[in-house]
Order: sequence, then C-alpha cells, then structure tokens
Amino acid sequence: MSDILIIFRKPPAGTSWAREAMDLALVGAAFGQQVSLLFMGDGVFQLTQNQQPDVIGQKGTQAMMQALPMYDIDQVFVHQDSMDTRGMSPDNLNISCQAIDSKALPGLLQQHKQVFNF
Repeated sequence: MSDILIIFRKPPAGTSWAREAMDLALVGAAFGQQVSLLFMGDGVFQLTQNQQPDVIGQKGTQAMMQALPMYDIDQVFVHQDSMDTRGMSPDNLNISCQAIDSKALPGLLQQHKQVFNF
C-alpha cells in the first residue's frame, strides 16, 4: 500500500493547481512517503510535450516532472478514458506513464492511505 496518491485534474495553465500538486508530491517523497500520481480529466494536458508556460507568464511543471525519478516517484498513472476523450495518445506524453481505465480506478484509490485532488 502506498502512502499518498495525488490526482491531477486541472489543466496546466490558468491556475497554480498543477504546480501546487507537484510541490506536494516532491515534498512528500523528500520526507520518505511513497507517492503515486494520477493524471485525469483536463489534468492529462499537464503531460503534453513542448509546453511553453512562460509565454503566458506562468511557471511550468515540466522540469519538476523530469525530476520525479530522483525522488523515487515511479508510480505515474494516466487515465486512458481522459486521454481518449481529448484525442491524446501515449506518444504525446512528456514522461512515461502507466495507462489505467475507469474500471481500475477504485482499486487504485484503495491502494493508498491518503488521496489528494488538485
């Protein structure tokens, strides 16, 4: 059983939700928590390649995502139905993720002691 599951539901631009969720993931891992990530809904857009958040005056999370292995965060999931709905494929993602369908979501949630939604 993992300690923490962080669910990314918001798009990468327009708010600080994506950055705050990633901050929580890295801090939790730095303090020895076993952290898993799930991207679903508009949160799957956080995984797209070649983002340019500086164009709209925001800080992105791309560099933080590339640092996930350094924090031993290797359980990264993406909701397949969310990708399908948005016309995305695994080829569009900037990090390696394990696709998970809607039927598997309850089991994933039950595997974690704490779940945070962003």
